[in-house]
Amino acid sequence: MSTTTLVADELLIVVAKNSEITTINKQQLEHIFNRKSRINALGERWVPINLGIGNPLRIAFTKRLFKQRPEDMESYWNIQYFKGITPPYVVSSEEAILRFIATTPNAIGYINPCHLDSRVRVLMKLAIQEKIQHLCEVSIQD
Repeated sequence: MSTTTLVADELLIVVAKNSEITTINKQQLEHIFNRKSRINALGERWVPINLGIGNPLRIAFTKRLFKQRPEDMESYWNIQYFKGITPPYVVSSEEAILRFIATTPNAIGYINPCHLDSRVRVLMKLAIQEKIQHLCEVSIQD
C-alpha cells in the first residue's frame, strides 16, 4: 500500500444539501464573508464559516477573495467589531465545517474538493493560486 498526496487548485463553496440557494457569484461570496451582506436572497441570515487563521485552506481562500492574508484583515475586523459586526464563525477542521453546515440553516463555508460528501451541496467552485497539498492523502493498494 502506498500513500498519494492529492493537490487542490480550487476550493468548493458549500451549503447544506437541502439549501434553497442555488447560485452565488464571487462578489456575493466576498460580501458574505466580510459581513457586508448578511441576508441571503430568501431574506434569511447567512452564517459564514471560516477555518482557523493559520489553516492553509483559509489562507488560500482569503488571498483569493480579499487579496490579503487572514491576519492582514485584523484591522478591518476591529473596525467592524465597534460597529457591532462580528466576523464569521471559526471552526477547527473541514469536518467541523461539514457538520456545522449540515446542521445550521443558511451556513456557508469552503472545503477542499476531496472532502465533499452527501451532507453538503456545491454552490460554487473557487479557483485558487496556491496548490494546497497534504490535506487530502489517500491510501492506494499496489
